[in-house]
Amino acid sequence: MTPETDAALSLLSAKAVRTRAQTMLALGLEGKLPNFRIDLSLIDSTAERVLAVTRQAYPTLDIPFHSRWRHFVVDGADRFAALTARATWPDRAARARAEFDLAMVSVFLDAGAGAQWRYSDPVSGQKIGRSEGLALASLDMFANGAFSADPNDPLRVDAVVLAMLNVEQLASGFQVTPDNPLVGLEGRAALLRALGKLASGCPDVFARNGSARPGGLFDHIVGQNDGAIEAPAILSALLRELGPIWPSRLSLGGIPLGDCWKHPAMTTADFTNGLVPLHKLSQWLSYSLIEPIQRAGLTVSDIDGLTGLAEYRNGGLFVDAGVLALRNPAQAGRAHEAGSELVVEWRTLTVALLDRLAAVIREKLNMNAESLPLAKILEGGTWATGRVLARERRPDGAPPISVISDGTIF
Repeated sequence: MTPETDAALSLLSAKAVRTRAQTMLALGLEGKLPNFRIDLSLIDSTAERVLAVTRQAYPTLDIPFHSRWRHFVVDGADRFAALTARATWPDRAARARAEFDLAMVSVFLDAGAGAQWRYSDPVSGQKIGRSEGLALASLDMFANGAFSADPNDPLRVDAVVLAMLNVEQLASGFQVTPDNPLVGLEGRAALLRALGKLASGCPDVFARNGSARPGGLFDHIVGQNDGAIEAPAILSALLRELGPIWPSRLSLGGIPLGDCWKHPAMTTADFTNGLVPLHKLSQWLSYSLIEPIQRAGLTVSDIDGLTGLAEYRNGGLFVDAGVLALRNPAQAGRAHEAGSELVVEWRTLTVALLDRLAAVIREKLNMNAESLPLAKILEGGTWATGRVLARERRPDGAPPISVISDGTIF
């Protein structure tokens, strides 16, 4: 292994995300960042606002994990639970593979939908946008066997089907029309095709039990861990095994770095100088794979080893609450590339500030990281409060800073 490869692998972890985010926050508190000022005195009032939103949704504070499974609940009805109630699997591992299949495809389709797109839910008749609409569209495609190669087993995702998925098929499932545009449609289809091709080409990872499928990663993770699985190990497996599917961005020592970007303030003495890992979609997926692993009878520990998610709802929370302020307010008036210095700085500070906010919330509730992990604070929580503040401040509920998305980041 070369020094460059070793350095690259060091960035493929939750620990690397958290460490570099805390470094960025420290620089910001010293006034050394070019784009944002930080006012920690407003963390307390932000925590109070998050708690108010949390108590409204979860009055007893019995909060589930932040994960894709929450988006399958519509008006109190759990659509996935209803689907599985009619399904049969030979054992818990088989069900876990199916749940991995669905979670992976659904999360990879979960980048920002844009303000215009809506999914007309055939059950409720509602037009549902953003993450919830994307979730239902992907669930309905899964339930209808759109990703299965076996007509007798629709609730699965086969690599050979994904590898052939075209934009028209995805557009049909997501009801995309000129009047109902979905941001990054081509990027989403390309990402799923890349996932299918990768899984087909790696049978030792994705086909340990039957034909190649994304859900085969369940067997791989279980095989690498003896009964008890640490949550950061889920992320590490995703980053190492799925790294090649992401659009070409940064690589180091031949290793694709995924959701990792450059920022001049992040100085180190090794080959990772200037690099900031965030791994938002992969961490969102890691959170979403915890419950299938638990339902399979395995233990998942160190859930707080994962970090907060560097996306526009959590980031928008801190901007709209005043914790983060643009040095140049005019920057809020234009869209920014995901790799821009401003967006990288904003997303990285979001990760560090979520840790700060979580500590304040736990103190107010007299709870600790074990009883109230970050996964529950996000769900309660910060993501929902970010949306509430956005709607209060802007008629369309858009985030305070606009990011140009290709359908593979947020």
